[in-house]
Amino acid sequence: MSGTLNKVMLIGHLGDEVKMHYFEGGNCIGRFPIATNETYTNKQTGERISNTDWHNIVVRNKAAEICEKYLSKGDKIYVEGRLKNRQWQGEDGNTRYSTEVQVQDFTFLSTKKESMANAQTSQPQPQEMSDSMNQVKAVDKVSEPDQEDDLPF
Repeated sequence: MSGTLNKVMLIGHLGDEVKMHYFEGGNCIGRFPIATNETYTNKQTGERISNTDWHNIVVRNKAAEICEKYLSKGDKIYVEGRLKNRQWQGEDGNTRYSTEVQVQDFTFLSTKKESMANAQTSQPQPQEMSDSMNQVKAVDKVSEPDQEDDLPF
């Protein structure tokens, strides 16, 4: 195989709010960290050990605006993308390095805003639920083709 592959898939929790940066021409970029956890048991001591890794996530344009609107610190997200290494000169003159995940696809797994909205909406009353079920059954009956006794077997 002569090709290469640069693909990252992560499921983690946001460590901070999405930070947006807007450019001339209407483009924008959103940045946020996510934390992934690894938990294992030390075989010698029996102690439960948990390690957290932090990942710098970068989303662009419409995806960044969606993330800013719906995500907040603590939310769980799945991201898919590619690793990108950057370097720059810091204010102290030292060269700085950063590895980022350039997002190509993402899925919200849980959002606080969504959870809060669900808690604030009232549950439908049992009568409302049965009425809606009757409507669904009526639609199903109308859309079913007529069954006849002329079966080919």
